[in-house]
Amino acid sequence: MFAVYAARPNPEDPLASLVVGDRPEAEVPDGWVRVKISHASLNRHDLFTLRGITAQPDPIPFPMILGNDGAGTLDDGTPVVIYPVMGSDYWRDDETLDPGWHILSEKVPGTFSDYVAIPKRNAIPLPSGISALDASVLGTAWLTAYRALFTKSNLKPGETMLVQGASGGMSTALIQLGRAAGFEVWATSRSSKGRELAEKLGAHRTFSANEALPRKVRAVVDNIGPASWEHSMASVARGGTVVMTGLTTGPEVKLSLLPMLGDQITVCGSIMGTLHDMKCMITFIVGTGIKPEIGQVLPMERAKEAFRAMSEGDMHGKTVLTR
Repeated sequence: MFAVYAARPNPEDPLASLVVGDRPEAEVPDGWVRVKISHASLNRHDLFTLRGITAQPDPIPFPMILGNDGAGTLDDGTPVVIYPVMGSDYWRDDETLDPGWHILSEKVPGTFSDYVAIPKRNAIPLPSGISALDASVLGTAWLTAYRALFTKSNLKPGETMLVQGASGGMSTALIQLGRAAGFEVWATSRSSKGRELAEKLGAHRTFSANEALPRKVRAVVDNIGPASWEHSMASVARGGTVVMTGLTTGPEVKLSLLPMLGDQITVCGSIMGTLHDMKCMITFIVGTGIKPEIGQVLPMERAKEAFRAMSEGDMHGKTVLTR
């Protein structure tokens, strides 16, 4: 079948390992279903896979079909959106805490192909009120954003949040979700184009990267890492929360314990979400009329073009590949 895959790990030149070609169709074990993919969205995680980077204890079994998120139809024609987390919901009622959890394209083939095999529980029937195109972006960036806001941030409607970086898929999700939930949304961006996009999506105020804020905020959501870390810590109010959802500029920061202790600041990580989270998020999106920001839609045959744009930071919102 047609597939976009990583041939081998390549830490220095990840795009050199990207192949648009053919792979064997995945087997469908008992309790699993086959989904014919119509739409699948790009995530920075796909670049990590090309580099061979994984949080799993075992290395990625290359060649590996890429893609975490997608939407399509079951063999009986039922339209579905894919929940990408593979784990047991019996583990403390939160499969993201299951020591064996993983997502599509880490241990099993991903969504950038004609078909993908997933556990039956991971195929969520697509409700009316949301298209397959919009649903295909929800599984990773949007789900992580939703959990960061509604489970981790401790925000209440009317309180102020800061989104570090305004134009990526997760950042645009944070802005749209935060505005719809009644938070006062502030956002930063390195470019005027990014700030304009944030305001278009509902940000109340925007600032340049690392610009001092007029006042401190109740919560900061940061998916950038080292390049914004000091600004995030300086921007959060006493008793507030900094939620880390990504590390696009690196995995290590310098941490001063005194402000955390004296100002009673909570710093926590948040990644993905539960199946229940995803179902609730879809209901929230349909009910509030949110239309996810999609910057580009390309046929899957042009995957290399999409990957190059993401690698160079030349994108806004989500990129969706279609079959």
